[in-house]
Amino acid sequence: MVNPMMPTDPAAPPYASTQSVARLIAAEIRDHLWPWSRSGFQRQRAVQAAGLALALAASVAWVLAALGQLQAGAVIGWWFGWSVFEVVVRLGSKPYVKDGPWWGRRYRVANTMDMVCYVGFKNLLIGATLFIGLKSLGFLVI
Repeated sequence: MVNPMMPTDPAAPPYASTQSVARLIAAEIRDHLWPWSRSGFQRQRAVQAAGLALALAASVAWVLAALGQLQAGAVIGWWFGWSVFEVVVRLGSKPYVKDGPWWGRRYRVANTMDMVCYVGFKNLLIGATLFIGLKSLGFLVI
């Protein structure tokens, strides 16, 4: 039975149909950490180039934080800015989200709010892990 609340044109990443669990897990990790796609680069070259520059700047901010050269507020600001930009990049490159449980393989086309929620929650988890790690090692000053 077709659910009327579900989109009829689901988007699926290229790796969704793989049968290898190891390849699926590796592809999922890459998909979560790398917001760009080949087709996204072709369609949005200026946005993608700016995104790579911003990704490099955000990485430098995390390294500076690890060296004790950046305050916690600056790290949080950088991470928030990156998250906003990632929403724009993902909507152009990988405009899909999972539908159903996290271990499933059903995807659907994401609207802006879907992508804001996905990127926000994903980056909250990644940022909290990095923040707690740096703080517990004594590199981050609050």
